[in-house]
Amino acid sequence: MATKVIMPKLSPTMEEGQISRWLKKEGDKVAMGEPLAEIDTDKATMEMQALANGVLRKIIINEGQSAPLGQLIAVIGDANEDISSLLSEAPAAAAPAPAQKEPQPKPAEPAPVPQPTPQAKAAGASAASAPNGRQAATAPASGRLIVSPLAARMAAESGLDLRSVQGSGPGGRIIKKDIEAALSQPKPASIPQRYPRPVEPGQPAAVFAASAYRDEPATQIRQTIAKRLVTSLGPVPHFFLTSEIEMDRAAEMRKGINALDPDLKISVNDIIIKVTAAALMQHPEVNASFQEKFVRYYEHADIGVAVAIEDGLITPVVRGADQKSLSQIAAEVRELAERARTKRLKPEEYTGATFSISNLGMFGIDEFTAVINPPEGAILAVGAMTPKPVVRDNEIVVRQMMRVTMSCDHRVIDGATGAKFLQTFKKILENPLYLVV
Repeated sequence: MATKVIMPKLSPTMEEGQISRWLKKEGDKVAMGEPLAEIDTDKATMEMQALANGVLRKIIINEGQSAPLGQLIAVIGDANEDISSLLSEAPAAAAPAPAQKEPQPKPAEPAPVPQPTPQAKAAGASAASAPNGRQAATAPASGRLIVSPLAARMAAESGLDLRSVQGSGPGGRIIKKDIEAALSQPKPASIPQRYPRPVEPGQPAAVFAASAYRDEPATQIRQTIAKRLVTSLGPVPHFFLTSEIEMDRAAEMRKGINALDPDLKISVNDIIIKVTAAALMQHPEVNASFQEKFVRYYEHADIGVAVAIEDGLITPVVRGADQKSLSQIAAEVRELAERARTKRLKPEEYTGATFSISNLGMFGIDEFTAVINPPEGAILAVGAMTPKPVVRDNEIVVRQMMRVTMSCDHRVIDGATGAKFLQTFKKILENPLYLVV
């Protein structure tokens, strides 16, 4: 008997999925529990398993296309079985909307344009073809490149310019084998770009039309970020508390630990996670979330650590950070961050944090404010650690200083409550021996 393959719910917050890659093609035999396709969810790329034995008779949702939860995406059945009744349930493909040309503004008087020099003509001719005889990808009339999610991810990881790739898929779509072919060719010598020459006095400037553009479908992660942020900064009443912290002792402790055991590779961010967890245990009213009719207080500190990935931002969670050592936190953060960047996190590894940390110090950002990730009650924004002149005992000395800003949900945390938490956080971070007391 034929079996429907529907878009499964692969994460708690998933509303639709995008087919990243079919692992089987039509006509292939499949076994129950065997990986059938890779699906881009709102946070990760996950494998969908076959729920029946048989033959993959029909693929309804192709690679790069999305479908809501529960929609029919394929059919598994016997080789000669009639599946027409199931195919009739498949949604009809939407016809592409006709392209509409934007009206071009008509200039009042044509401006004289200088004739190109022979060098400019030669440069234009050489730009018509890509290096190594490879023809550059031609964008459709809409101005966008058609790229499969897997190909886009491969190109981003290798630093390949998609505009130099010729797509061999339907409608010029760039697919995996196109990226592999482009990467297998030797790289040409790069030509340094030059600034445009200034216009000579008395020479009219060239008139350019509006800039060309391309539209790319928003990934599932980017769509989820957009949906969640509009439920945060608007509905959640934010207020912000900033504190400046002397980091010399924390930096010395990190240096000493790593000198004793270089394999540990403790980072400043690992210390911040541990100190945050310790401070939350002393201020449980901050380790809380608003739940409409009640406030939920958490017994342990599950710290979400913001990680930048290709498609946006994801927050892997260090569970029970208050009960883990620095070495355990460091190893766990490295492993979670690596799997986050390759989109291999499990849903339970990036949901359910009680407090989050976002650190942009490595990008040279001194201070910023972060948006709370509902239903959490707060998030800590960490800036760069930089040497600054400060006054100590009526003398000006140089210290490693770091600014942090906590965004608080005022429905859960009052100003004095948040300030007391930051006082404790600052005290422990400036005197990390408190961690062993």
